[in-house]
Amino acid sequence: MKSTVEQIKAPVAQELELFEGKFRDSMKSSVPLLDKITAYIVKRKGKQLRPMFVFLSAKMCGELNESTHRAAALIELLHTATLVHDDVVDDSNMRRGFFSVNALWKNKIAVLVGDYLLSRGLLLSVDNNDFHLLQIVSRAVREMSEGELLQIEKARRLDIQEPVYFEIIRQKTASLIASCCASGAASVTRDETIIKKMHQFGEYTGIAFQIKDDLFDYGSGDIGKPSGIDIKEKKMTLPLIFALNKADRSEKRRIINIIKNHNEEPEEVQQVIQFVTNSGGLEYAAEKMNEYKNKALQILDEFPESPARSSLIQLVNFTVERTK
Repeated sequence: MKSTVEQIKAPVAQELELFEGKFRDSMKSSVPLLDKITAYIVKRKGKQLRPMFVFLSAKMCGELNESTHRAAALIELLHTATLVHDDVVDDSNMRRGFFSVNALWKNKIAVLVGDYLLSRGLLLSVDNNDFHLLQIVSRAVREMSEGELLQIEKARRLDIQEPVYFEIIRQKTASLIASCCASGAASVTRDETIIKKMHQFGEYTGIAFQIKDDLFDYGSGDIGKPSGIDIKEKKMTLPLIFALNKADRSEKRRIINIIKNHNEEPEEVQQVIQFVTNSGGLEYAAEKMNEYKNKALQILDEFPESPARSSLIQLVNFTVERTK
C-alpha cells in the first residue's frame, strides 16, 4: 500500500503544525505591502516536503528543539527567496497553479521580496548563533545557483553528457534536500559523521526525485499524456541523454536540430518523445532512479528503528512513486 503524505508526516505532525505559525512569524514585516505579499506566499505553500525532511531527520537523530524549527524556517525562507527570483528570471506568471509574485506585483517588487526573505533567513540564524545551520544551507543556495548556471551554459550547445547531467541535478535539486536532512540532524547533534550521513542521504533522495521529474516529461507513471515541456525548454534530461548516446550520427543530428529549432512544434516534439521511448531511455532512467533510491535507503538502514526512520523510508519511496 502506498503511503500518503499525511501518514508519512504522522511522527512530526504536531511539530509541523507549530512550524506553520513560526514560519509565518519569521516573515513578518512592518511594511504593509510586504506583509500582504508574504501572507500570499504562505497561503499557497505546497506539501511541506522540505520541513518534513528537516523534522524527520532531526527526530531520527535526536530530540527536536527550537533550533530544529529555525533550521526548517531558514530553509523555507531561503528556498522561497530563490523561487520568487526564479519566476522573475524565467518570466513565469504561474507557480503551482497560482499567480507568481512577479505576475501580481511586477518584477521590481518580486526581486526586492526575494531579497527580504533571504535577509530574514540570514538574520534568523545569526541572531540565534545558528552558524552551523547557516553554513549548511548557504552552501546549498550557492550550489543551486551554480547548477542553474551550468545548465544554462550547457543548454546552448546541447552537449551534456551523463556526468555533467548528474552534477547539474546534484547542485540544482539534490543540494536543497541534502541541506534539509543535514540541518535537521545538525539541530540535534554535533556528531559530524551523522550530519554527513544525513547530507548524503538527502543528496541520493534528491537525485532520485529529479530523475522522476525527468520521466514525467515523457508521460511515465500514472500521469497519462507526455508533456514535452523539458524538450520545449531545451533541457537535456537523462532519458534524452541516454537516447542520443545510443543514436547514430545522422539521427543524433536530426533530434538535436528539432530541439534547437523546432521545439515549439507539437508534431516535432512528439518525434523526440517517440525517439527517446523507442531507444529505452525511460527504462534506463528508471533504473538509475531506483539505484539512487536504494543508496538512500541503505543509509537509513544504519540507524536504529523508529517511527521517524519508518517515515523517512516512506518519504524516499514516495518521491519515486508520486504521480505529479
